[in-house]
Amino acid sequence: MKALSRILISAYMMCAITIAVSAQNAPAAPQPPNNGLDMEAIKQANNPLAPKKTFNVHNYATHSLYGVEDATMNSLMLRYAQPIGPIFLRATMPFTTLAPVNSSPTTGFGDFSVFAIYKLPNTPEGVSLGIGPMLVAPTGSHGMSQDKWQTGLSAMAFFAKSHTIQLGTLLQWQFSFADKEELPEGIESEDISILTPQIFIFWQLGGGTYLRSTGIWSFDLNSGNYNVPLGLGIGKVIKAGNLIFNIFMEPQYSALAEGMGQPKFQTFIGFNTQF
Repeated sequence: MKALSRILISAYMMCAITIAVSAQNAPAAPQPPNNGLDMEAIKQANNPLAPKKTFNVHNYATHSLYGVEDATMNSLMLRYAQPIGPIFLRATMPFTTLAPVNSSPTTGFGDFSVFAIYKLPNTPEGVSLGIGPMLVAPTGSHGMSQDKWQTGLSAMAFFAKSHTIQLGTLLQWQFSFADKEELPEGIESEDISILTPQIFIFWQLGGGTYLRSTGIWSFDLNSGNYNVPLGLGIGKVIKAGNLIFNIFMEPQYSALAEGMGQPKFQTFIGFNTQF
């Protein structure tokens, strides 16, 4: 089963790279505007480094978890992003509900995170690149926190030369450097070191409608646990006055996972607003 999963992931990556490279090298055929929404605005609606203020409401509904029968989980995330000169700030506050078997659901805030990415100048047209620090504050409640202060690095890239395919990635590495509070003498907590690559693939169908795949892969570098979700969803970009709305739904299945409690099947739903 693991061998088949690795083959599927390899095939997925090869297809994604082949399609993206072909699309980026193809001539950029302009498309007609959609209710005042031109192609550049449609592409920028999915660009995580777009030079616009953005407020996102994202929700991960996890329908099944590895090793935990009949349990479900829901993570609602509020995100705000804003460019300040060459620096791009993004802050995320999650709110999680965990529903174990034969128990009442538990809800609470998760850990607040923020990154500040320096957007590199003089990049080719249609290319956005950046790198910068990140910070995770242990604000979680009701067992929804990792109880550690964490820092690390975030690197982001987005390629939007083509009007058909846009490709990007967000790579984050975070590690703990302090406990939430001082522990009693003789008690030690485990350190955290997590690598989370995310690959963005957007395929424009025309009129602001597009297909998408944006699964976040997670690798715990200390425990060896990992989760590799593959997604395929659909989205729609809409303009209303000076606002750009981006609505989408993306089912994701974890083709490869190790560790109890890892999401197995989930649905990612989002409502983004650029202004």
